[in-house]
Amino acid sequence: MNLTPTPRAAFLAMTAFALAAVPAAAQVTLYGTLSNFDVINNTGGEVHGFEIEFQGVSSVNSYYNWNRYGAPQVVPIPTGGGVYVRWMSPYDPASGTFITGTPLNSNPTPTAGHSCVIGTQFYTTSGCEHFGLATVGNPSRTIYRWLVADPANPGQLKASAEQVGIPAPIWSVQPPVQPAQPVVIVADIDPPIPPPPAKLFGTPQWMKTYKTEINRQVNLDELVPDNPVVPEAEAQIETQWDLMQTELGSNQKRKQKRGGLGAGNKAVVRRLELYKYAGAIDAVTGQALCIDPTCTVPDPSEIGDFIGAQNAAANLNAPDAYPVTVTVSGDGSVDDATRVIRCPAAACSTTVNTGTSVTLTARNGKGIFAGWSGACQGVSPTCTFSVNSAAPVIALFKATYKLVLKTNGSGTVSSNPSGSSFLQGSSVTVTAVPAAGATWKGWVGGGCSGLALSCTTTINADTTLTANFR
Repeated sequence: MNLTPTPRAAFLAMTAFALAAVPAAAQVTLYGTLSNFDVINNTGGEVHGFEIEFQGVSSVNSYYNWNRYGAPQVVPIPTGGGVYVRWMSPYDPASGTFITGTPLNSNPTPTAGHSCVIGTQFYTTSGCEHFGLATVGNPSRTIYRWLVADPANPGQLKASAEQVGIPAPIWSVQPPVQPAQPVVIVADIDPPIPPPPAKLFGTPQWMKTYKTEINRQVNLDELVPDNPVVPEAEAQIETQWDLMQTELGSNQKRKQKRGGLGAGNKAVVRRLELYKYAGAIDAVTGQALCIDPTCTVPDPSEIGDFIGAQNAAANLNAPDAYPVTVTVSGDGSVDDATRVIRCPAAACSTTVNTGTSVTLTARNGKGIFAGWSGACQGVSPTCTFSVNSAAPVIALFKATYKLVLKTNGSGTVSSNPSGSSFLQGSSVTVTAVPAAGATWKGWVGGGCSGLALSCTTTINADTTLTANFR
């Protein structure tokens, strides 16, 4: 790939697992920061991938990949000091085209997450994607880029020149001023860094912030809109509007959100919504010239298109270990690499240290392995995951059943797909063809009836189906 790193601005986000010690009197540790986000394709055309540049970390822990590109590639930065994480479309050299791509977004309004995840109603044409990631360690800088086709190098992708600007909190924990007071959870939010050549000020944008606290730790896959842990109600607005704009050579434009952690709460969750600034800009310096001099109460004419949303959380007080619990549905078994879990024959649960990597293998019995849910996903019989929260796992096995097709009279019957043995829940279409001069009389058995020549049935038991002719 031709992906020369550029300082094109980024949004500082994603999931960074970090340990930030607090004095013993506070008894709170920042265990992990999590985030999932929607990002709008505003590049001016179709894109074929997405890149995150993490500086200061060497590996990736986990990711949210319900998007058209699937699992990302993780590549070390050639000069060291970090990694690239890339979601990329395959390329078809025969047709000279990329197999898939994210179209240009034609209606940049708040997505609420319902259009940006694969499988949702308008995803194919939405022009947006949903990403989430966890790194091992705390990145010193994070840069995001859409990837577009490189016309000079067919089959290669390059970073889009269009800036992506979704910031995320950089979390820290501060001890209380007085021992009886709660610890203070601080979220520093930086505006996008302008690309060179730049004026004195970077690109301005509006940010609306929502906040809530949870009395337990939250997981990465919970940070999606409409999940109860994500604050979206008017009563949960922390700041109605902030103008986010970098001033070169100054750190004074950072926005800081802080507050004492309520008694018993173990997570702070924020939702950041980003919108383009559509007001006046100083032609020389690039500074936003808001109608309201404080730039905190925007005129409706100054609020532009929706850019994206970031759902972020900080988990506190990590336990030393978490339970891993396996449930086997159907006739099969699951064991782990150490053979501590042997389910259902011996043990279906264990407790492992936080951060431990666990590998589970599904083994067929009379049933055929059909896929995982919970901490494991997909249909590969082997699954590996890191335990950073309670990890329930379900392994689904399906039985196989026979389909017997009979004819009574002159004619033939066939099935699509063809075969005599099918996995439980399979949908099979049978079709009858009367012989010349014969009359079709209808179906008997197998959930089929009536005089239609074709019938679709679901196989959930050994099934016999007769096609009657006269």
